[in-house]
Amino acid sequence: MTARIAVLASGRGSNLQAILRAIEAGTLDAEIVGVFSDRPAAPALQLVPAVARWSAKPSGFPDRSAYEAALADAVAASRPDWVVCAGYMRILGEGFIARFRGRLLNIHPSLLPKYRGLHTHARALEAGDTEHGASVHFVVPELDAGAVIGQVRIPITAGDTPESLAARLLPREHALLVAALRLAAAGELAEQGDTVFRHGQPLLNPLSLDSADRFDP
Repeated sequence: MTARIAVLASGRGSNLQAILRAIEAGTLDAEIVGVFSDRPAAPALQLVPAVARWSAKPSGFPDRSAYEAALADAVAASRPDWVVCAGYMRILGEGFIARFRGRLLNIHPSLLPKYRGLHTHARALEAGDTEHGASVHFVVPELDAGAVIGQVRIPITAGDTPESLAARLLPREHALLVAALRLAAAGELAEQGDTVFRHGQPLLNPLSLDSADRFDP
């Protein structure tokens, strides 16, 4: 059965574009059923005009919980199998997460548990790391702390800047997200506590994306 995916995005929607390309190419058995944003002018909202779209500034609500309740209601109305934070720049609260726990995914530009939060590329360079990467993980109330499904790694080279590192990593992030969604769409993934299960078996370590954009067995 084709997986129904709702996407949360705050910006241009490059991750959403990667998902759409994979769907169009027939390499991801899914459909986008809604795009939701905290920024009404976000370009991501225009990428899939024929689906549910919802956006509102959090400042227009009495408090954070009221905003997130409205967001959660809108997402739920699209009846998603999976909810994907694809460049969504707000921290989600416990109420929202509880409604979609176990089917709520995020892509983060670091090799978690390293560098939760922002400015990950600069932090990797400042630390003198020799490699960098991205992670797809289940979302939990603690920031970027959910169980990691898979990761992709790239080398850090001499002369790298945060901008050059981000640019080199971005296409690998896209490939990682699509690969993780293939597993999700196929019914292979589940979250139990702080552990990822694949085919009913716990993952001892995050899956690693290879050069063919597939996860190692």
